[in-house]
Amino acid sequence: MQNKEQRKQEILAAHLDRHATKEFDPEKKVSDDDFRFIMEVGRLSPSSFGFEPWRFLVIQSEELRQKIKDAAWGAYGKLPDASHFVILLARTKKDTRYDADYLQQHFKEVKHMPDEHLQKYLSRIEEFQKEDFNLLDGDRPLYDWAGKQTYLALGNMMTAAAEIGVDSCPIEGFHIEKMNKLLEEEGLLEDGRFSISVMVAFGFRVKDPAEKTRRPFEDIVKFV
Repeated sequence: MQNKEQRKQEILAAHLDRHATKEFDPEKKVSDDDFRFIMEVGRLSPSSFGFEPWRFLVIQSEELRQKIKDAAWGAYGKLPDASHFVILLARTKKDTRYDADYLQQHFKEVKHMPDEHLQKYLSRIEEFQKEDFNLLDGDRPLYDWAGKQTYLALGNMMTAAAEIGVDSCPIEGFHIEKMNKLLEEEGLLEDGRFSISVMVAFGFRVKDPAEKTRRPFEDIVKFV
């Protein structure tokens, strides 16, 4: 088994090397095997209550890539040079409310939860949504909550990519309504069951970044 201290140093080195890559080399492509590994890490990411309230759209169509490039200012410099481009969608209130059909199907058929446990679990989720986090007032709170979950998957994807030498750049530079309109027109939002959360590009850097800077450990981490 690999020495733990050695592995820790390798992980830290990957994080020190990782940066939000602004320019990708169009001549270098991430292998199918490496990209599937990155997506699998995203799929295996944790989510609150195990909802998995996401979908990862891998944009392969050159026509759709051009539309996204024209619609999202943050993607303009990444497309078409990025090897792979992913849009992370968050499930909306239609699927994440405690009494949604999606949750019934998810917990029964995916999680294999017995009926006697399912109703108790859904009751706990109802309490959480109504009282703990106040998520049922309007459509936005549950969508924002689901969006937080997608960032867990995003972070894991980017970390996994860095550890195998693949660069990435998270992208929030877009008008949410315009992007949702574009994706709806492409038939990708399933009648409002999904909404765009964030995007990410993968590939290989053209040039090395400046040395990474962060606030001191003691300023960020407080033991209380």
